[in-house]
Amino acid sequence: MSNSTFLLVHGGHHGEWVWAPLQKAMTERGLASRTVTLPSAITDADKGEPYPGMHDDAKAIRDTVAQIPGNVIVVAHSYAGVPVTEAVARDSNVVHVVYVAAYMLDVGESMFGAHGVPSPESLSGLRPAANPDLNLPLAFFDGDPDNPDTARAIARLVPQSARADFETVTRAGWREVSNSYVIPTHDLSIMGTVAEQLAERADRVFRVPGNHAPFWSNVTEFADLLVKIDGLDHTAR
Repeated sequence: MSNSTFLLVHGGHHGEWVWAPLQKAMTERGLASRTVTLPSAITDADKGEPYPGMHDDAKAIRDTVAQIPGNVIVVAHSYAGVPVTEAVARDSNVVHVVYVAAYMLDVGESMFGAHGVPSPESLSGLRPAANPDLNLPLAFFDGDPDNPDTARAIARLVPQSARADFETVTRAGWREVSNSYVIPTHDLSIMGTVAEQLAERADRVFRVPGNHAPFWSNVTEFADLLVKIDGLDHTAR
């Protein structure tokens, strides 16, 4: 059994449900895991403005980490890299961060800013899960429109707050905590266009088969990688 608990942090538009197949595989390998819901993935649009943003997500992550006894390894997928970067610090029980096709940003950077998109005058509003200019939902999973599991997953995606898209990082936790970056071999999402560049910031880089969410499309290989990462030296930086 591992002496760490993995905190799995979902990306934009998703929920804790996306981790279910991986959690089963992790349990089979003796890895303990927890999940957290990010408030910026809006499940009730009728609540209205101001919708939660990146800093609200970072608080949710910090609060969850504080509830976990012992060492924590945080796994951040896609957008989650932003609030995880904001949330983790040397003075917490987080010993390692795994960025999975994730935004490993520096102070002053935002998710869409990493793609050269200027911040709008207003951060109000919601971004739908299906947006041909920014999101290809099939790319989130396995790219197979005929897979019924993929169809059900796409149907569960929710809007994301614009605030989360553009709020900037004030603390780069990866400069303080040991980390790894995971690049999927067939990432067709917009994230895939900047992954190689962002991965240069990481202590270690791993490559795995799969699409933007390799823990969904290639569960076995990804779970095996987490076993490997769990065994790394996580000495504080």
